[in-house]
Amino acid sequence: MIGGGIAVAATALAKPARVQTLDKLVYNTAWRAQAEAGGVFQAAATGIYRQHGLEVEIRQGGPQVDLNALLLAGRVDVIESNGFAAFNFARDNLPGITIAALFQKDPRILLSHPGVGNDTLAALKGKTIMVATAGRTSYWLWLKAKFGYSDEQIRPYTFNLAPFLADKTLSQQGLLTSEPFELRKVGIDPVVHLLADNGFEHYQNTIMTSPKLVAEKPDLVQRFVDATIKGWMSYMTSDAGPGDAMIKQLNPDMKDDTMAYARDAMKKSGIIASGDAATMGIGAMTAERWQRFYSEMTAAGALPPGIDAGKTHTLAFVNKKVGML
Repeated sequence: MIGGGIAVAATALAKPARVQTLDKLVYNTAWRAQAEAGGVFQAAATGIYRQHGLEVEIRQGGPQVDLNALLLAGRVDVIESNGFAAFNFARDNLPGITIAALFQKDPRILLSHPGVGNDTLAALKGKTIMVATAGRTSYWLWLKAKFGYSDEQIRPYTFNLAPFLADKTLSQQGLLTSEPFELRKVGIDPVVHLLADNGFEHYQNTIMTSPKLVAEKPDLVQRFVDATIKGWMSYMTSDAGPGDAMIKQLNPDMKDDTMAYARDAMKKSGIIASGDAATMGIGAMTAERWQRFYSEMTAAGALPPGIDAGKTHTLAFVNKKVGML
């Protein structure tokens, strides 16, 4: 499948001795090229996809890109997704299934100023927190249920750090891999509350595809999952230069220090290699965790009752100790 827009196809570093027929796939990231999707770019740039018989076209996401619609329309084969999206697909009986969870921990955080008593999530009860619209229907409901937060605490977050910088009483949402770095550059070492370390078991940076592709070409899907996992293994443990170079080619605004910080943050906090991935390999998932997350989100009002959690995913392609960090 070949399409327009910004895209990069995986290319080989060395030509094989004979002509190799490659299976083509189109993969769409959730955002513009960045280290948070670095393993995919590394797999393309180092030839890992080609070694697995694949030619993978990587397309960038962004605020105007509806990944779910692209997958449903058959315009892409695989998308970067998340647990909430998987439950929404299952709720509406839409053809989408999660085949791997590359992030064992959601990198979502709340940030607070140091030295003002906001050192725990429990301490933020009743305090003003800037939250974007999307967050109010997902993790915010979990925070309300677990820590007793109320909607009266919310102020709109517009992805601008200026209000936070101007008011030490404010806390705000963010990502572990980005906002703390930006704040430290201006002299603030924030208190970072990683929701995942406080019980938020959301699978993030998942791989979603169509049940049709899983049923008709399981070998192709397995090769894609394995190659992507190996790309992440390479990106996190060896020379990340090839992946970073491709990221900068697609997204010239991305800087080396930003990507280095994101990789380091993911390593130190176990975003990729913690939990089940430590014993079953990168991308690991369990039916028990999917069900546990669903039960918590249903109780919090973030997901409706009556969804079969088993319809969100398949374990056929993971938990095989591929990519042990």
